[in-house]
Amino acid sequence: MNSLEKIEKFRKQTYQILGNARDALFDLMDAVLTTRQIISFVELSLSPVFRREWSSIYEALQDGQPPRKGLMQEYVKHIPDSEDIVLAGDHTAWSRPYAKTLQDRTYEHRPAAIVGGKPMTNTLSKQVLSPY
Repeated sequence: MNSLEKIEKFRKQTYQILGNARDALFDLMDAVLTTRQIISFVELSLSPVFRREWSSIYEALQDGQPPRKGLMQEYVKHIPDSEDIVLAGDHTAWSRPYAKTLQDRTYEHRPAAIVGGKPMTNTLSKQVLSPY
């Protein structure tokens, strides 16, 4: 089975697992994966791979509750067997200078221009580590 066939099989199996609102969720998944920088849900609805109206994003997230366990089992099936384990990491910090009551707020360096022109800002920080 070549790579394209593997991707097609994976996509079909994932689609079957999604359940309610699967068409909109699947389009949303494609939009998230192909959009370089996501500012808002409305921006995702403008993606060429999202074939629905912008309100479908909100409806899909409200109505569709994908079974996480089933999706994770499907994802794990496609991790290649290897002696070497490769992990991919991501750290994203969302600037939240005015969110004074946010519990997980931290101070982090931001190389881009921010409020007040200071390189440090209050952020909501998220980290992800996953097998690659």
